[in-house]
Amino acid sequence: MEGIDVVASAAKFWSDIAKREATRSAVATSLQTSHTRIPRIPKSSSRIDPSAHRPLVLASDRLLCWTTPAGLKWQQALELKLPDTSIFKLFQVMIRSLDQDTRSNYGAGLLRFTQYCDSCNILEADRMPASENLIAAFTTSHAATTSDKTLNNWLAGLHFWHTVNGATWQGADMLRAVRRGFAKMVPSSSRWTKRPPVTIEALCILHDNLNPQSPYDVAVGAVALTAFWSCCRLGELTVRDRNFFDALKHVSRSVLPLSINSLTDESRTQYTSFHIPWSKTTKELDADISVTARPHRTDPLKALSLHATVNSGIPTYTPLFSYKTSLGWEPLTKTSFMSRCNDVWVQNGFPSMPGHAFRIGGTTELLLQGINPDVITVQGRWTSRAFLDYWRRVESAQEETLNLGRRPDDQFQYHRDVDRSTNVGPY
Repeated sequence: MEGIDVVASAAKFWSDIAKREATRSAVATSLQTSHTRIPRIPKSSSRIDPSAHRPLVLASDRLLCWTTPAGLKWQQALELKLPDTSIFKLFQVMIRSLDQDTRSNYGAGLLRFTQYCDSCNILEADRMPASENLIAAFTTSHAATTSDKTLNNWLAGLHFWHTVNGATWQGADMLRAVRRGFAKMVPSSSRWTKRPPVTIEALCILHDNLNPQSPYDVAVGAVALTAFWSCCRLGELTVRDRNFFDALKHVSRSVLPLSINSLTDESRTQYTSFHIPWSKTTKELDADISVTARPHRTDPLKALSLHATVNSGIPTYTPLFSYKTSLGWEPLTKTSFMSRCNDVWVQNGFPSMPGHAFRIGGTTELLLQGINPDVITVQGRWTSRAFLDYWRRVESAQEETLNLGRRPDDQFQYHRDVDRSTNVGPY
């Protein structure tokens, strides 16, 4: 070691590592789309062994900010060939391939993998690239306790973590066998049950119990009726939390005022549409939501117009379904929306329902009314006929009419005549 300044060499070594970690941190910061979010102190179930490789960051930032010796060595090799700006852009574009919710879900998988490695005293150098033995052993540690859907997300996150660090993914025959066995051992408590739909009756109860003078209730009503009749996912209309609005993902009030048009046939039915920048199926290729007037008190076009009037004057850069408050305005979050809906339903003897129930319910209602499945495919922006699974309710309704002595082909007329006061018209 003669002639070598050990102190200076060590200082440079740690300085280089700090620089690489700072690059990753800067990329993560650049992806923040709204107010700066602060990571919370982990719960006992989310704790890991202290390590300089794993700082306390948001779950969505773990893929980038949780490092390994292999990942840092790969980054060092990049620095010898590429300028810092190119490396920054490389990380940024790779991470941007996932939306924030997906990054958070993948980060949860990375947390579980890290906890497993900590419990088995796996060396840092052996965590990436993770051997197939290690990946398979991690998988089996959650057998009979976790759903296969959750496991698939965890492994996808672990795979992506390798990708973003230039490491080879080792999953092959052993892992495939383990995953097949894992799927057969999923406990019944972890299996997804078919979710109930919002029925036209439940929609009417909700509509009748919302206050048309309340800006909040008006926004809730507009989302509910649009989600139902236009077969929307709630993520297309609401935001996850009040401090998270991404103009590349969420529709804003810049689409207002809506242009109202009329069909050229004898019905002269009014309709409108608005553009959303992102959907689950089209991703960044965007989509349009079509809203058609209905001769019924749950008319979504009327609800949208009321929302635009009652909640006017809110900046155009805010979420479309923002509403006025005494202090200014608030975005309508999915949690707040569902809380209001379920409060109404429970108070009126209906069960609580999940958010996806609106999309299921609207689709089922259109099928019950005899709407051509091709039309529903376009309305719901499906890329396949998977939604025809909702025929299960149509079939049960037909069985009910047979039990009542009605002909199956009378079903749609019967459905419309159950409560003439609703006057549910044709699509």
